[in-house]
Amino acid sequence: MFKEDAEKLKQSLKNKGYKLTPQRRAVLNVIMENEGKHLSSEEIYDIVKQDCPDIGLATVYRTLNLLEKMGVICKMNFDDGCNRYELVRDEEDHQHHHLVCKGCGRVEEVEDDLLEVLEQKIEEKYNFKINDHSVKFYGYCSECRKNLRQ
Repeated sequence: MFKEDAEKLKQSLKNKGYKLTPQRRAVLNVIMENEGKHLSSEEIYDIVKQDCPDIGLATVYRTLNLLEKMGVICKMNFDDGCNRYELVRDEEDHQHHHLVCKGCGRVEEVEDDLLEVLEQKIEEKYNFKINDHSVKFYGYCSECRKNLRQ
């Protein structure tokens, strides 16, 4: 974890009455070190357990819930039976979009937000202020499409 990120998080936790315990730091480090991998809570637990063998799964769940509540991470569901987590980036004003392969289950991030015009139209038509959106595209990655043709 970058030192300034840790300090910012430590202060944020302190302001809300929490401490950045070694367990919380370990969970956050795993998420940061695996950015873009969309790890499940069980995968995070398995990795954290290597450095913190005494940590329990319940502690990991509680830490993930706390970090999500604080807006540090977001929970996603790619319809594969488990929740997955990723860091919330300060520079993003919306969640980024994802491509989910129905063949191999790989998840790829779409960096561009192409829905700004659509959002404006929806806000005007329905008198509704949109704060965020989440879009998932399901299909087949190039590798799976190659295998389907064979």
